[in-house]
Amino acid sequence: MKSKIIISLFSLFLANNLYAQEPVIEEKKVNAVEIKKEEVKYPKLKLGGVFQARYLANFKKDVDINGLHHSDGKAITNSFEIKRMRVSLAAQISENLELNTLVNLADFKSDPKTRVLENAFAKYTVNEYLQIQAGQFRPQFGIEDSHAVDIIKSIDWSNAYYLMGSNGWQSFQIGVAAGGQVNLGQIPFHYSVSITNGNGKNTADNNDGKHYSGRFSFDLNKKNNFAIGLSGGIGEENAHKVYAYGFDLIYKINIAKDWSVDFKAEGYQANNHVLYTSEFSKLDEVAAAQLNINDFMLNGFYILPNLRYEIGNPRFRAIEFSLRYEYLDASTKLDSNPRQTWTPMLSLEFLKNYGARIQVGMQIDNYKTNIANTKNYNSSLAFVQFQCRL
Repeated sequence: MKSKIIISLFSLFLANNLYAQEPVIEEKKVNAVEIKKEEVKYPKLKLGGVFQARYLANFKKDVDINGLHHSDGKAITNSFEIKRMRVSLAAQISENLELNTLVNLADFKSDPKTRVLENAFAKYTVNEYLQIQAGQFRPQFGIEDSHAVDIIKSIDWSNAYYLMGSNGWQSFQIGVAAGGQVNLGQIPFHYSVSITNGNGKNTADNNDGKHYSGRFSFDLNKKNNFAIGLSGGIGEENAHKVYAYGFDLIYKINIAKDWSVDFKAEGYQANNHVLYTSEFSKLDEVAAAQLNINDFMLNGFYILPNLRYEIGNPRFRAIEFSLRYEYLDASTKLDSNPRQTWTPMLSLEFLKNYGARIQVGMQIDNYKTNIANTKNYNSSLAFVQFQCRL
């Protein structure tokens, strides 16, 4: 009996010790913390702007700083001027809706009625594939419509850009547009289509005709920034059908450490209906009826190589040298007088993205035939321009 009691006590002791050696898993209740997404407050405002002041001097006898010949010898051949004092305001009203405004205060120096206000449009972003905008904006028709004038590699837009703008295809127009980007396999494809009045900015429409245009570009090589674009449009001006088309390409090569060359080229052909309307107004009814708008055609192209050396200093970023050559004929079939323009330019960039730069160069214009007392006259316009931008 005594031995049974001892065995029972030993068994109980052993069981207690084995149980004590087993790990005890304690369940703890964890409360998940929900991270709330910070609410974005609208509207969000972004202020921008650009200032361009320049000194101009024309070295061609009796030709003023605007390229106009004066047979009376009274040409103003040198002057300081404020080319642009632009102020922009972008207002993000909601996640998808934004409002853009751009004014050029420097245009008050001349008749501001159809100038000053440049951009005034609303844009609604559905997704990356589709954005819709309406108001006054620059319809996409070539490389120059895809960026601002303060980051171009020359002193100003090409001559063709201004001529195409006066004919309603480029520069600021009033209407609606849609665009976006999709990937065609490994190739990004950008598109933009627009419907505009086709008679410039800040003007009431003077006829029922509209311009229908589009630009389609392909990014073929991201490493070399190689892209090609095609543009085209049809329209109606005073009961006459008009059209325009163009092509463009860009390419960049890194030739050595800190050295690169980028290359741009564009070409155009279109009805010059502005010239047609001007000639039409000078004739009597019988003679005017003989005019054919398709006899008033413009065409041209330009190439713009730009050599860049990166200095990398925070206060002196880079040096660039560009040389744009442009051929433009405003009327290829009637009274053809093509204009060839060479524009060599040295640019010193002090802040990144051309936040501050000085441009020095010359615009050399040569016409096939000089016409006295007009802008169709040879010119050699030297310039020094200081630019700063936000």
